[in-house]
Amino acid sequence: MSLLLSVLIPAHNESAYICGCLGALYASAPLPDGAAVEVLVLANGCSDDTADRARALAPPPGWSLRVLERSEGGKLAALTEGDEKARGDILVYLDADVRVEPDLLPQIATALGSRTPAYACGSPCISRAADPVTRAYARFWSALPFVTKGAPGFGLFAMTRAGRSRWGEWPAIISDDTFARLQFAPEERLRLPGRYHWPMVEGFRNLVRVRRRQNIGVAEIARLFPGLPANDDKRVLPPGDLARLAIRDPLGFLAYAAVSLAVRTPLYASSEHWVRGR
Repeated sequence: MSLLLSVLIPAHNESAYICGCLGALYASAPLPDGAAVEVLVLANGCSDDTADRARALAPPPGWSLRVLERSEGGKLAALTEGDEKARGDILVYLDADVRVEPDLLPQIATALGSRTPAYACGSPCISRAADPVTRAYARFWSALPFVTKGAPGFGLFAMTRAGRSRWGEWPAIISDDTFARLQFAPEERLRLPGRYHWPMVEGFRNLVRVRRRQNIGVAEIARLFPGLPANDDKRVLPPGDLARLAIRDPLGFLAYAAVSLAVRTPLYASSEHWVRGR
């Protein structure tokens, strides 16, 4: 039985990251028999050489690469166009600054090969940051159950074509990964052991801005799509478990608590725009 995976990589001025992303993807272990891969780099509103760099890196034998260039920026519109042009039975959404480990793509092909509505993600690893506050925050955040046990999907998630048919165009929202994850009930979501490496923003101020934007994005989904939060299995960490994590990593807890408190202050309220911070 033939199976095609479409890997969609939205990219806006990602010339510093796209080759690392594609290089890691192209180093994937062999896929199950009958499986093939097409890669679509969705270059949107780029003023750098992201598209040229992507084209210059040849895919492995049997794989195909298409670079779709849009003059307008916007990740969601690029994803909608990519979905329309992708031919795959499985759709893999990969951020341009993420690097997958070799066994993840074959695991996705195996897990989602049934073509029934299903969602999968890998096991995230936070790339080592240069900033000490970000390192401490990331260390504590990485120990939270949502990251260690859930199927969070930040930076990378995948679904069957049948699952993608649950909605039309991608809506103009902040948190596309949360929107996609909540289209599936907890029993339809799979966490795979294959790892991927995801960079966190650098510096306290950027951590607060991005965390605040994430909170706004979750609230936006609840407001616009009130049925979706019922599919969330993310729960508040009990005080006892939080205390144990804090004792294990006091500096990490201090960084995490400081960001959590700063998010609630008006100091960063005027900075709603996206910041890379790295």
